[in-house]
Amino acid sequence: MSFTHTALVTGGTANLGFHCALGIAQQHPEYLVVICSRSDPNSAAASINETTHQKNVIFLPIDLSSLANVRAFAETWKTKQFPPIVALVLNAGLQFPGDVQMTGDGMESTFEINHVGHALLFHLLFPHLADNARITVTSSGTHDPAQKTGLPDAEYVTAEQLAHPTPESAKNAGRQRYASSKLANVMWTYALHRRLSAMAGRNLTVVAFDPGLMPGTGLAREGNSLERFLWFWVLPHILPLLRFIINPNIHTAKESGANLTRLAVGADVEGKSGVYFEGKNTIGSSKDSYDESKQEDLWEWTIKATAASEDERREFELVK
Repeated sequence: MSFTHTALVTGGTANLGFHCALGIAQQHPEYLVVICSRSDPNSAAASINETTHQKNVIFLPIDLSSLANVRAFAETWKTKQFPPIVALVLNAGLQFPGDVQMTGDGMESTFEINHVGHALLFHLLFPHLADNARITVTSSGTHDPAQKTGLPDAEYVTAEQLAHPTPESAKNAGRQRYASSKLANVMWTYALHRRLSAMAGRNLTVVAFDPGLMPGTGLAREGNSLERFLWFWVLPHILPLLRFIINPNIHTAKESGANLTRLAVGADVEGKSGVYFEGKNTIGSSKDSYDESKQEDLWEWTIKATAASEDERREFELVK
């Protein structure tokens, strides 16, 4: 079959990303759906194809903790000559509850995986985006201290400090670093929206998305044994109770995956940009997320950290 467009979902081999990719494949058999993660141990692409009785989902490996690997992925993409990307879902994410962990690039792991790797992927794939492409960034309600999610408050001083923690900030809890990376996701979304809105002749959009708490997903796989036991074996079985006593924004991966699919390809949200979704609804994000000076610090630092040359830096700026 000749496909008309491509949809790409990072973290698409399991949980939220899997259900998003499944939804896109079901609703748009004319799209090639590419799911990306470090590996596909459960043959997610084949599973989706079997479920839909189609052959429009494939897997490509990517390691967002390595800028070199993200670049290699983009080079591979060029050789594939896929149709234009109409939906770019930047969804993959991890948290490391313990001490600071650094990547091979010398950055704090949570920040590089959840933000920096995705930002580089966007810039490298930008030439392959359709003129009406949608970019969807999976964030989290944990970015907003006002939501009182139970995680330590997100904190943004500078992007440099998130990437290379000071001796003092390195003492912060791992889950605080996760919340801060999710704040960076929202801030980057707003900074990107301003630049996309200024482009003549294209109708590119970007939104941030909070899927809600999803017990049983792989996000907590780096937790201790008790945390993993509760997360995988207890909490998924008491969702109605959790919604009643804690927060209604608690869902299964399938439920949140449907919401993410809607943002990626749904007709009713076409044209929405520069906004933050909690599930199905737009809401305000955190106070800090609207600070344009912090957004610009993040944008400029990210370009400096990822661009390989002055020419590439100018391309990444998206200033036309």
